[in-house]
Amino acid sequence: MTDREARHAELAQHYLPDELLERFRERAAVYDRKNRFFDEDLAELRAQGYLQLFVPEELGGPGLSLNQVSRLQQRLAGAAPATALAINMHLMCNGVVKAMFDRGDRSLAYVFEETMAGEIFAFGISEPSNDWVLQGSNTVAVPQGDGGYRLTGVKIFTSLSPVWTRLIVHGLDSTGDEPQLMYGFIDRDEAGITVSDDWDVLGMRASQSRATILKDVRVRPDRVARRLAPGRTPDLLTFAITSCFQLLIGSVYAGVARRALDLGAAGLKRRKSAKAGASYAEVPESRARLADAFMDFMAVPAQLETYTREFDELADHGAGWPLRLVSARINASKAARRSAEVALMCASGAGFNNSNELSRLFRDATAGLFHPPSEDAARPMYAAALLDD
Repeated sequence: MTDREARHAELAQHYLPDELLERFRERAAVYDRKNRFFDEDLAELRAQGYLQLFVPEELGGPGLSLNQVSRLQQRLAGAAPATALAINMHLMCNGVVKAMFDRGDRSLAYVFEETMAGEIFAFGISEPSNDWVLQGSNTVAVPQGDGGYRLTGVKIFTSLSPVWTRLIVHGLDSTGDEPQLMYGFIDRDEAGITVSDDWDVLGMRASQSRATILKDVRVRPDRVARRLAPGRTPDLLTFAITSCFQLLIGSVYAGVARRALDLGAAGLKRRKSAKAGASYAEVPESRARLADAFMDFMAVPAQLETYTREFDELADHGAGWPLRLVSARINASKAARRSAEVALMCASGAGFNNSNELSRLFRDATAGLFHPPSEDAARPMYAAALLDD
């Protein structure tokens, strides 16, 4: 075992020991069945210091890298996908600030300070009918005389909705000659924030990623992070958001895929074939189906390992970064869906029961269809990289 792998193993047992993951796995079924938030998981993750993973040592945290956190998130997702997906949004916000720190920008240091004080950050960027995502906004941002803003709009899929205390948001200021996108953070106790109670979805139910409605909500001047021109405006903040979002989301689905494959293998070993007179694990067609899914999966952790390490090492891929980032997340999502489907076939009728973990993993994996950008939205970027001069 290399020193790097030994360190990963040490971190895994420190932050996510086996007995903790077993409790998470048992509760995941309850959360899913009752459509409730993962309060107990969150309390234990807090106690483990998991919410502070990215905080630098100089500010009291362990200062883990994106590569290290990606590995941990894959492990967590193998036990409790919805817990991992939701906590991802807090970690993503902290990962963005860590990426900016590493590149010399300490303007958002207060995020680390507030994380150490117990605040929970969430992601309020996705909006209905906004396929520009970071490059545009349907939320109206009205500038105030003190340098702050008032926001009115709707943010969807706001994970951690029952507990977040800080929300990263953006909005469009069209009051001047040149429109500007404002990025910043709002506090949960500001007036005008309403969290929808509508969350009865197919999978990732414990994430409680409800819509957040903003009506004339204040963004304090000291919480305004950026003012940028709409469209493809290069900036460290949006680069860091895109990188951490895509790679950490991909990490969750990689964990789902691996767990599904393990359950599929166990299902084949349990089942007996009357025709073959042996376990289905010895039936060539069954072995081939599982093998194909495993081969597809193997590229996913390899992508995540490479790109997270290169991100930590400040590799300069220029315009090639989006191609890498989006590919890693889409491939992980596809692998999760393929692995869960194959695992269900391996387990046969038993996996189709709603009480079976594979049934839940199959539903959780479908959430990967909805993270931006979709495959349809991403294809022009890949085509342009090859075909356009």
